[in-house]
This record gives sequence, structure tokens and C-alpha cells, in this order.
Amino acid sequence: MLNPLCLLAVLVAVMAISFAAPAQNAPQDFTCFQTGSDYGPEIDIGSDVAVVYGVNASFPDRVALWREKGYVVSMMTGIAWGGYDDYYGSGDAFRRDEVQTDKTGKLWMHGNSTTVGYNVPTPSYVEYIKRVVDPAIDAGVRAIYLEEPEYWAVTGWSEAFKAEWQRAYNEPWQAPDSSPDAQYRASKLKYELYFNALKEVFEHVKRRAADKGIEIECHVPTHSLINYAQWRIVSPESHLMDLDAMDGYVAQVWTGTARSANVYGGKMKERTFETAFLEYGQALGMVRPTGRKVWFLADPVEDNPDRSWNDYKRNYECTVIASLMWPEVHHFEVMPWPSRIFRGTYPRVDLDSASGDREGIPADYATQILTVINALNEMDQADVRYETGSRGVGVVVSDTLMFQRADPEPSDAHLSSFYGLALPLVKHGVPVEIVQLENTLQPRCLESCKVLLLTYEGQKPLKPAYHEALAEWVRAGGGLIYVGDGSDPYHRVREWWTDDGNDPETKAYDDLFERLGVADGQSTGCFSLTDACEVPVKVGNGYVRILQERPRDLARAQDGPATVIGLVAEMFECLGEKLTTQNHLVVRRGPFVVASVLDESVSDAPLRLDGAFVNLFESGVPVRQAVALGPGERALLYDIDYARRNGVRAKVVAAGARVRDERVEERSFHFVTRGPKATTANLRVLLPEAPERMSLSPETPLQSAWDAESGTLLMSFGNSAQDVAVDIEW
Repeated sequence: MLNPLCLLAVLVAVMAISFAAPAQNAPQDFTCFQTGSDYGPEIDIGSDVAVVYGVNASFPDRVALWREKGYVVSMMTGIAWGGYDDYYGSGDAFRRDEVQTDKTGKLWMHGNSTTVGYNVPTPSYVEYIKRVVDPAIDAGVRAIYLEEPEYWAVTGWSEAFKAEWQRAYNEPWQAPDSSPDAQYRASKLKYELYFNALKEVFEHVKRRAADKGIEIECHVPTHSLINYAQWRIVSPESHLMDLDAMDGYVAQVWTGTARSANVYGGKMKERTFETAFLEYGQALGMVRPTGRKVWFLADPVEDNPDRSWNDYKRNYECTVIASLMWPEVHHFEVMPWPSRIFRGTYPRVDLDSASGDREGIPADYATQILTVINALNEMDQADVRYETGSRGVGVVVSDTLMFQRADPEPSDAHLSSFYGLALPLVKHGVPVEIVQLENTLQPRCLESCKVLLLTYEGQKPLKPAYHEALAEWVRAGGGLIYVGDGSDPYHRVREWWTDDGNDPETKAYDDLFERLGVADGQSTGCFSLTDACEVPVKVGNGYVRILQERPRDLARAQDGPATVIGLVAEMFECLGEKLTTQNHLVVRRGPFVVASVLDESVSDAPLRLDGAFVNLFESGVPVRQAVALGPGERALLYDIDYARRNGVRAKVVAAGARVRDERVEERSFHFVTRGPKATTANLRVLLPEAPERMSLSPETPLQSAWDAESGTLLMSFGNSAQDVAVDIEW
């Protein structure tokens, strides 16, 4: 691999640099994808931005090719791992001391690699990463994405980490598994190491870009806090909002994360839709009060190459629908690695990986993916309507969920401290918000919440100031439900609530209770702890209720979900409202209808939607006069009646290709499509009258059918990775 230090001269000499425009004049970036490949006609999916992965000898050519095809270009590389052989060396010169290492001395490598390890972000490594991104800055990319700042919870034995411990704590290193306190401090240090690494690199990017008179955005593609905690990984997560030079996140939620099994009502299984809903919600919760940008990622396949196409399709639909349940977000990474989707082969049928019977992407699935991608470009809709259970319920999470995940006393392996509170709400059709504890100091963070559920089982508060924010919210009229019995051993770590270990019997919630006026029965206070454990107790204009049980036990108990719903219903009643539950979630974003019917819910009744809809999950984009969904089923629909009511005369309402430049004239309609070679563009076009003439330029074989009842035209033709101008007259 060519040393990135040498690439700068190559880039400047080879590329005709077209610098990025200032952010206020930047082109649309509603959709993007990441790719390490050269441009190829079979992966020309038509999104706004091509995020070119990795800076190596081929980087200038890859950037030039994607730009030539009309894409805005950004750059992505790993911050915790990557093809950085020129830094790590090989053989006896390999920098093993800087690779994350577990107790056994095992080096934690990325995937099955023998050369790419998860690094300790030492000062020398951070300087190296600055040099890695320099060629991308000089090429004028729109944005730089440094992905996955990951530190494994089970590591902490490398010499580099020991040195960082000494520097940070001014005390000898302790084995992370020697006590809960040591594990907590090790995780907190890992958290800060990647925060500081990204701070330095992003500030470098901004300075170098400013010197060139350009603006470059800085983003972090990262798994959700929920997934990192369950997978036992430490990452800065919401802490990155403290970086002035960071512009936003890509929420890396996809089948591989969302199918992680969890426990509900005593049953452990995959719940891809519900888990994805919560993961996306947490990613939005990190950003919502700050105004930063966030993209939601979905992947039509996943990292595991041995699932079937049926499996990929089913779970892709789960994650897409879950992502669209959060209408504040209208930026999407539509896929990583289009090459593995449109060029890859996977088992033909479920559980058939052992037979070796593999095939490329089925034609119908390819068209469906392209149809969804085209729709994602139109999700910035002002008219949003919720057809759900009661809104305004939040579950509080903290980045410290990642601090209690390894020996000697790891928290629940399936993250039931979180799921025990959150899943019952989703399963009852309540669109629970995930509230980031660290954001409670931001203005308006809690303004959408009527009721909050909080536990310090599995997580702890980094600052006492959060408690004052929560107490103010309660006194202003909020309802707080605290769940936990105080048995978590991490209550005793050396932190602010224990006076740095001098008062180890103090619990992390004691400070919050004191601010709320809760007494232990021996002291004077507004009310006793016993009172709050029996009924919601008035605090100012709000209420506090305490349940002295472990959330993990609620997850494992058959009646645990009913207990959670009962607590929330009780609090709603105190606030003068009634908690509404149902077995489905529906969000309408302008003409788009996003629907999911839940299993393990209040009933098995089907959801019926009446009207004229185009089903975007069916490759033939048919018009359905009614849609019925049973438990475990989902749909993404375009509401034709909505479009007509809002004055739409002519519109491409669904397309297995990217549609641009729509133009309606008195008796004609014009637009341009583009899609990957060897795929089919099925289009459903809303028109005021039956068409009299249609033409495609360049001339392309076309099949069409007019549906008089819906007033729509079905058009079908092959994509060819080139612009096709479509003209329709009536």
C-alpha cells in the first residue's frame, strides 16, 4: 500500500480538483452510500453522495470517476482500524503494543484480518490519521467520515493502554477485571481516548480546509449506544456532541445490529423491527437537542454472507420501516458496499448456506431496493401525522451503559436493564423516545416528554447536574418513574456520588432523590421513600414513582411488561391523561404511509388501511385499494389520494430508479431516471388523464399499462446506468 504521505503529491498532480462549495450552497445530500470500489455501471444507484472509502493509491481515480458520473464525493475511513500497514508495520516491527489486548494477551483484530487491529489511539497514531485524511481534504471532498471509534470492553492490557492509564489517572494501571471500579475507570478512559482522538483530527480537518478557503463537514458513522453496550464496545457516542468541529453522525443500524436477541416477557429471540426502532431512536436522541445532522443507515444485506436473500429482504424491510418512524430525520445512508449487494452471491433459500447453492440478487429485490432508495429522497415532509399509542414517554439512557460490560461483574448480557423498560412500550404501540441523559443539560431536551423511565442499573450518571435538570423537569409537571433496587455493584465505584469512594454506600440515585425531596424515612423531606414506592407522589407540579425492582427481572418475568405499562398508565392518570395502547405504529410523512403491526402485543387484530396506495415494497409497484397487515408485518405505501387532495397533477410516485428533474406542463410531464445496469425500473406515474404519447431518450424498450381507477400509469424498462429522459403527453 502506498504511504498516504506520498499520496498528496499524486493527488494534486493527477486530479483536477473541484473544491467543495461552502456549506450554505452545497448540493442536496439526502441520500448517500459508501463504497471502496471503482465506479461501475451495475452499482450506479443514483444517490446524492458517493462516500469513497479509504485513502490509498487508487483514491484519486475513484474520486474522479464518481464525480464524473455526477455524484458529490465524500471520504470515509476507520478511526479505530483500517488498512494502516505502513503505520503498524509487520513481522518483528509490528506495533503490537498499540493494538487492543485482552487478559490472555490476545490482540483484537478486525474481522478475520491478521494485519488490521483495533488500535489504542496514541498520540503518534492520531498524528498518523491526520496525514491519512490530508489527501481527501486537498481533493475538496464534501465531508470526511471517521467511522466506528471502538474500544472493546474486554481489552485493556496493552502496554499503550497502561501508559494512557498512568497519564490520565496518575496512578499505576489496574487490571480492568480486578474490580467493578477498575472496569468502570478503564471504560471511562477508553471513552475519553477516542473523544480526544476525534477532537484532534476534526480540528485539523477544519483548519486545513479553512486554509484552502473551503468548508468540509466532519461526521462519525457509529453504531447506536444500545448496540455498542450489548456487543460490549466502548465509544464516545453522545460525548461527541461536545466537539465543536463535529457536524453529525451516521447511525449505523442494520440487520446485523438489530437482530441481536433480547428478552421480553421471559422469551429471548430476535426482534429486528423493535430493536431497530429503539436503536434509531437513541441515535436521534443524541442529536435532537443540538441541531446536528444525522443519517440513518439501512443495509439490504448484512456482514454475515451466509444468510439467504429471503432473510436479508425481511430484515431490511424491518430496519427501513423502523428508521422512517422518526420523521425528524430525512438523511439516509441507503447502503454500505453496493458491490456486495449488486455483485455478491448469497444462499438461494433460508438455511441453505451449507449446500453451496448461491445466486446473485433476485431481480424483484433489486427493484424493491431501488424503489425504496428513490422514496428516501422525498422524506423531508412538513406534514407529519402519528397514528400510534400515547406519545410523550421517554426512557433515559447514558453513555455509561458501555462502562459495565465486562468482568468482574458485567451487567446483564442481553442489556435487559434497558430492554426491560423500553420493549414493553414499543410492543404496546407507544412510540417511546430515547432520552440521552447527557443531553438533559441542553435547552428543550425534555420538552416533548410527559413521562420518563429511569434506572441506574447498568448505567450511572456522569454529572450531578443531570439530576438538577431532571428535578426541574419534574417540578414543572413531568412524571418520573425510577426503577431499581440498588444492588448494582457499580454504585460503589469511585465517582462523584460516592465522594470518590469515601462514601461507598451511597447510591447513584440518592442525589436525585434528595433534589426531589425524597426522604429515607429517617430524615425529613417532602415525602418518604416508602410513599413513592406505593403511589406516584406530588413534587411541585409533577410526580415521582419508585419501583424497587431490577429492570432485568421485569424483562425475564412473564408479567414484567404489564408491570411497566401499569406504571406508565398510573403516571398518565396522575397527569390527567389516559395512556393509549394498540398493536401497531403508523406514521404518515406527507403522502408516505409507514406502518408496522406488532406481535407479542395487545391483540392479533390486523391493521386495515383504506384508500389508493402504491406498495413500495412490491417490485411491481401495484396500486392497492386497501392494505391489511397482520402481526409481524410492515408496509411502506404511497397515498395517491393524499397527493391528489394536495393538488398534485402529475408525479412519479414510485420508481425502481432515481428520478430527477420532474417538470409538469399544461399537457405534458417530463422527468429523468437513472438506475444500475441490469436492473429493472418499474415506475408508477400519477397523471391527470390517460397518456396519448410516451417517449424515452435514449430510445429504450418500454412496457406500459394505464390504470383508469387510480389514474396512474405503470411503466417498465431496463436501467442502463445512464440518464433516460421520459416525456409523457395527454
